[in-house]
Amino acid sequence: MKRPFPVGLFFLFYISAAPTLVAQHDQPRVVRHENGISLTYEGMATAANQQLELAVITDRIIHVVARPLGSTVQPSESLIIIDSLRRTAGDWQLEETADFVLVKTAALTAQVAKASGVVTFLDRQGQPLLAEQRRDATTFAHDAYDGDAFYRVRQHFTVSDTEGLYGLGQHQNGIMNYRGRQVTLLQYNTMIGVPFLISTRNYGILWHNYSITKAGDVRPLLPLSAFRLYSKEGQRGWLTATYRDKYQPDSVWVSRPESEIAFQYLSDQTKFPDSIDLVRSHVTYEGQLESPYSGLHRLHFIYSGYVKVWIDGQLQEDRWRESWNAGSFEIDLETEAGRRHDVRIEWLPDGGQSYLGVQWQRPIPESDRSRFSFDSEAGDGVNYYFIAGEDMDEVIGGYRHLTGRAPIMPRWAFGYWQSRERYRTQKELEEVAREFRRRRIPIDNMVQDWSYWPEHDWGSHTFDPARFPDPEGMIKRLHDQHFRLMISVWPKINEESSVYPLFRDNGWLYMRNIYDGRRDWIGEGYTSTFYDPFNAGARQGFWKLMNEKLYQKGVDAWWMDASEPDIHSNINIEERKSVMQPAIGSSVRYYNAFPLENARGIYEGQRGTDPNNRVFILTRSFFAGQQRYGAAAWSGDISSRWHDMKDQIAAGVNFSMSGAPYWTMDAGGFLVEKRFHQPNADDLEEWRELNARWYQYGAFLPMFRAHGQFPYREPFHIAPEGHPAYASMVYSIELRYRLLPYIYSLAGDVYLHNYTMLRGLAMDFPHDAQVLNINDQFLFGPSLMVSPVTRRGATSREIYLPEGAGWYDFYSGEYHHGGQMLNAPAPYERVPLFAKAGSIVPIGPAVQYTDEKPASEITLWIYAGDDGMFTLYEDEGTNYNYEQGKFSTIAFTYRDDTGELRIGNREGAFDGMLADRKFHIVYVQPGKPQGFDREAGVTKTITYTGKEERIMLNKK
Repeated sequence: MKRPFPVGLFFLFYISAAPTLVAQHDQPRVVRHENGISLTYEGMATAANQQLELAVITDRIIHVVARPLGSTVQPSESLIIIDSLRRTAGDWQLEETADFVLVKTAALTAQVAKASGVVTFLDRQGQPLLAEQRRDATTFAHDAYDGDAFYRVRQHFTVSDTEGLYGLGQHQNGIMNYRGRQVTLLQYNTMIGVPFLISTRNYGILWHNYSITKAGDVRPLLPLSAFRLYSKEGQRGWLTATYRDKYQPDSVWVSRPESEIAFQYLSDQTKFPDSIDLVRSHVTYEGQLESPYSGLHRLHFIYSGYVKVWIDGQLQEDRWRESWNAGSFEIDLETEAGRRHDVRIEWLPDGGQSYLGVQWQRPIPESDRSRFSFDSEAGDGVNYYFIAGEDMDEVIGGYRHLTGRAPIMPRWAFGYWQSRERYRTQKELEEVAREFRRRRIPIDNMVQDWSYWPEHDWGSHTFDPARFPDPEGMIKRLHDQHFRLMISVWPKINEESSVYPLFRDNGWLYMRNIYDGRRDWIGEGYTSTFYDPFNAGARQGFWKLMNEKLYQKGVDAWWMDASEPDIHSNINIEERKSVMQPAIGSSVRYYNAFPLENARGIYEGQRGTDPNNRVFILTRSFFAGQQRYGAAAWSGDISSRWHDMKDQIAAGVNFSMSGAPYWTMDAGGFLVEKRFHQPNADDLEEWRELNARWYQYGAFLPMFRAHGQFPYREPFHIAPEGHPAYASMVYSIELRYRLLPYIYSLAGDVYLHNYTMLRGLAMDFPHDAQVLNINDQFLFGPSLMVSPVTRRGATSREIYLPEGAGWYDFYSGEYHHGGQMLNAPAPYERVPLFAKAGSIVPIGPAVQYTDEKPASEITLWIYAGDDGMFTLYEDEGTNYNYEQGKFSTIAFTYRDDTGELRIGNREGAFDGMLADRKFHIVYVQPGKPQGFDREAGVTKTITYTGKEERIMLNKK
C-alpha cells in the first residue's frame, strides 16, 4: 500500500506555523535522528527560513528535503520509491565545525553550511562532487490548481566545467550531453521525462517530483519577437510572412508582417490568415534578425510538415514530420550583439492542421555557466536523492535500489518483432507469420496494433468478429509455429464503448474530455476519455477487462500505447492538465506519473493472475521506477527520415542512462511521407536503403522491432530477395539471433548487478573528453561499439575510437588503436561495428526463434590486447524462477599477458539446463585478423561439463 511521503521514508517532522515576527538567529537548530538530521533555519539573514532534512539511505545515497518553515502544503503520495526500501547504510557519523554540519558515511559526506543551508557532497577522499546553490525567495513559490495547494519548486546546483551530464529520459533533439541545455521533463508522444540525472563524475540526482519540470538551463525561452526583426524589405519590427498556393507558386494569397511564429497547438490554428487552406499552403518567413546579446544562441523549433531553415544563406535544417504529430529541433547561432543575420524559413504544412513555433535562448551568462537546475511546476518542497558510485553503473544501481530492480524480460522478447500499422484481419496477420517461416527469416513475435476491435468499441479489448472471427484459434496457431503475440492496449475508452458505463459508474474515468465533447479521428469520430490508473479500483478493473478479453485467449505481451496520457493530441499543456483528474491529487502535481501507474496495474494484474509467467510491457511513455514493472519503452511516432533515425541514437542512450534498461524504436520510422506510398524509382531505392540502415541499427538495441505506417514493414515487402536491402535486413536479424547468448547474459546482468545494456560512450570512457558529446555512436554491452549510418548513399563514415582501448573491426578483424578518428567502411549491407580489445563475445548457433534449440555449441570470440571477462547467464527463459535463484552462470576470464582463458565452474542450476556443451574458441589478435564475415579459424574446441577449464591460447 502506498502512503504519504512527507520528508523521507524514515522520519517525519511536525512543524508549527511560523510566527509573523521571528527573532534573529546566528545558527540553525540541528537535531540528530536515527537515520539523519534536521536543521531549522529561522530568522537568519544569510539563509531562507526553511526546514532542511538529510536522511542516510545507504553509504552512497542521501535524501535531501527542504521546505519553507511552517509549511501547510500537503505532502505528495510516494509513487517512485519502492515500499520495501529499508535503511541499509550501516554506521554514519554526525560532525560539527564552526561553519559546517557534516553527515559522513563510509563512502560519502554531505556537508551543510550553517550560514546558508547549502549542501555540498564530497567523495570518500573529501573532494567535492556537487554543491547546491543557496535557496532563496525564488526557491518556493505558492501556487494551486484544482483545489491543491503546492509550491512551484526550484533548486540550482553548481557543476564542474569538465563533466558530462546525461539521462533525463528520452528527447528528440539529437543532444547527448545536457550541459548548458534546457530539457523539459514532460510526457508527450516521442518525449519521455524521467527526473534522473547522471554525471561522469559518478553521481546522480533523482529529483523526486512528478510534475512537469524544466532541467538544466531553466531560464524562460524567449519569443521570436525578442530579437530585433527586419522584414525582407528592411522594415524594422517583423519578418515578412508570405502564404502561397504550393501548386501555383506565383500565386500569393497573403503577405503580411509577423513578429511571432507561434502555431504550436490546436488552439493556435485561428492565428492563420482567414481563408488560408493549409493543405495547399507554401509559407515563407523572410528577413533578418538581430540579437542584443553576444555569444551562443539556441533557436528552438516545434514543427510539422516540411520545414527548411536558412541562416545567412546556409541551409541549417531540412525536416519533415506528419502534420498531426509535431517534432522539435534546435539550431545553434553564434553571433555578436547588433549583428544582423539573414533568415529564411520555408514551410509546407502538409495537412489541414499543422504546427510551427520558434523560440530562443539568449547566451548563458558567465555566472550561470556552471549551473544546473531543476524547476518543477508543483511540489511540497525541494526533494531529491543524491547517489554516488565508483562508476556510472553503480550510480544507476543506487537509482534502482530506490526505485526498483528491473526484472529479466522473457527470452523470446530479445528476438525479432514484426509489426505494422496495422494487421487488419487475422488472415493478414497469419499470412505474414507463415511467410517469415517459409523464407526462414528468424522471428519470435508478431504484433497486433490498434483497431482490432469494432470501430465504436474502443476500450472494450474485444476482437471484431467480422475481421478476427477466431482469435483463440489464431493465437494458438501462432504459438504452434513458435510465435508470441503482443497486442495494443490503450488506456482509452469511447463513450459508445460497451464498457463505458461500467467505468463511468465506478468513477474510474477522467470525465472532462467527455463533457468538452472532443471527438477522435476514427470513423465518424467518437467522444472518448482515459481511465484513471491512480485509482486502485480502476487499475484492477482495467486489468480484469484485459485478462478476460485478451490474456485468457493467450496474448503474451502488452503494447501500452498513448500512455502519456494522450487524451487528445495537440491540445495545449493547460488543456491537457484540465482533462486529467488523478484520484490522488491534482493533474499539475502528478502530471508525469500516469505511465508509471498504468504499467503498475498491468504488471500487478498479470502477476496476480499468473504469478510465474514473465510480464512484458512496451509503453510509449515512461517515468522513474517504471522498470520494476517489466516495462520497456519505445520512442513513439517518429518519422521515416534520416534525421529522425539519427536523433533516436541520443534519445535511446539517454533514456537508458536514466536507469531504465529496456528501450527500442520503430525500426524504419513510423510516419511516412506520401512520396514513399507510390514511389518513383529513386524514392523507392531511398526507402529500401533507409530501412536497411535502420534495421542495422535496431539489431543492437535491447529490443529489436520494426513498425510503421504504410508501406508494409516486413523485409520481403520492403525489397525483393536478391536486393542488397533485403540481404542486409535478413543479415541483421540473423546476426541478432547469433548474439543471443551475449544479449541474454546482459539481461541477466541487468537484474543481478543493475547493468545497462545500451550505453553512452561516456559510461565506459568517462575520462576521454572526446566522447562526452558524441551523439551517433554507442556501446551495446561491454564489448561492441555501434556507429549507425544515418546519411543516404554513405559507404563509409567517420567514427571515434575511444582512448584507452584497442578496437577490432567486427567483420574483418582488423585492429586499430584507440584515441583516434577513423573513416570506417560502411558498405550498404553493414553497420560499422567494433569489438573492444579484451572482450569475450559468445556467439550462438543460427536459429529461427529463440527456443528452437539449446545453445549446445557456442563460439567464444576472444579479442586480445587487454584482460577480459564475461559471464554467461542462462535460466528457463519464461518464468520468475530466477528470482528464487534458479539460474546458472559461467564466468570467462582472459589474461592478456599469458594468453590464458579460464572457464570457471558453472554456478547454480535450473530445470532443463545443459549438462555439457562445446565451446569453440576464436582468438583474434593484432596482426592476425579474424572477422565474423571471414572464415574464422577455431583455435581450440573443448567439451565443457561444468567444471573449470584453463586453456592456453597461442599468442603471436
